[in-house]
Amino acid sequence: MSIAVDLSKPIPWWKEPTKQQWLAWSAAWLGWTLDAFDFTIFLLIMLPISQEFHVPLTAVTAVFTLTLWMRLIGATASGWLDDRIGRKKPLMISIAWYSACNFIAAFSPAFWFLFLFRALLGIGMGAEWPCGAALAMEQWPVRSRGFMAGVLQASWGLGALLSSAAYGLLYNSIGWRGLLMLGVLPALSIVYVRKFVQEPPVWLENRRLQRIEQREVRVPLLKVFKRGLLFNTMTACWWMASAFIVGYSVGGMFPTYLQKDLHLSPGLVALPVMLQSVVFFLSGSFWGTVSDRIGRRWAIIIPALLTIPITPLYLMTQDYTMIVVFFTIQGAFGGGGMHTLYPAYLAERFPTEVRATASGFVYHQGAIFGGLTAPIIAYFATTWHTGFAIPMMIGTILAALSVAFAVLLGPETRGKVLQAELSVA
Repeated sequence: MSIAVDLSKPIPWWKEPTKQQWLAWSAAWLGWTLDAFDFTIFLLIMLPISQEFHVPLTAVTAVFTLTLWMRLIGATASGWLDDRIGRKKPLMISIAWYSACNFIAAFSPAFWFLFLFRALLGIGMGAEWPCGAALAMEQWPVRSRGFMAGVLQASWGLGALLSSAAYGLLYNSIGWRGLLMLGVLPALSIVYVRKFVQEPPVWLENRRLQRIEQREVRVPLLKVFKRGLLFNTMTACWWMASAFIVGYSVGGMFPTYLQKDLHLSPGLVALPVMLQSVVFFLSGSFWGTVSDRIGRRWAIIIPALLTIPITPLYLMTQDYTMIVVFFTIQGAFGGGGMHTLYPAYLAERFPTEVRATASGFVYHQGAIFGGLTAPIIAYFATTWHTGFAIPMMIGTILAALSVAFAVLLGPETRGKVLQAELSVA
């Protein structure tokens, strides 16, 4: 007895990926989500750290800044390794690195010790993103790549949600040191990556071609600044720098603003952060779907522009309900939604030989500018006595406009097939 199969009917998008493609995407998702937990937990405990070590709040924001800056070192080194030896091993190393650093920082006997290990954590954080993004995007089918890239990147919100929940529920009992100790748990995911994840076939074939044709790319970072890729690289750097400023103007000092200016309790501080984290995660699927239909650029430009009118609605009021509602909306349709397309759009903008290096460098050079945001906001808030709301609003609005212009100048890559052939070697 035979069963008739209607081959003319397209299969659902979730049935198109193979088991290995799902496993690879899940590995990238797990690494990124847990990376977010280890990083964002620090944003919630900067004030108590400054109080325990008797250092100015601006000094603690410098820890945050250096962590972001060190991400560029980790991303560039990891990107080189990714393009040379594969995506899997550097991903495992990066997860182990940032997990260990966060755990060790919990035992800091002095502020300099905390400063050191949170800075070192930045290397591991930066290393994780290019590994995971390349691993997931190189294997995922074109039809739903934007959607799954959005879900992947927006899973940062899940990590932030976990850290907010941990802060709201556990801070009063375990303190900031206990919260940092929880940062060792992501190391358990290494077992999953080692056992279930394989290298992307497109990368394996590309490396085979490089060796056969004796055209190996030994210093991929130099290639992205040569003719043919230079304008693409520079506009991508401009876009990411602006995007990081938006991100850390919106959220970097927001918990401190609620603690210091509005004097809210841990539970009240955690609530809007948790809600925004949830809707940011949900927005990834929305904006990812939009990008698969109207293109990557407009799926970034539209939420960037929506960021502008939303910002004053939660910063220019002391009404707690308005703060919660509009800060949450910002996470879905404004400053949050514009961040969700990074893995797909960066992967599609660069060829296979340099993809991880270029994506890692472009993404994390933006962290340099993001790292400057918190200290500058804290400087104006405390030294100029402006409070946190005004500098946060100015940084958010100006940088959102900059994102829109930078992305408008970039290429549209929707539907691009990631191929193994040599392009820049």
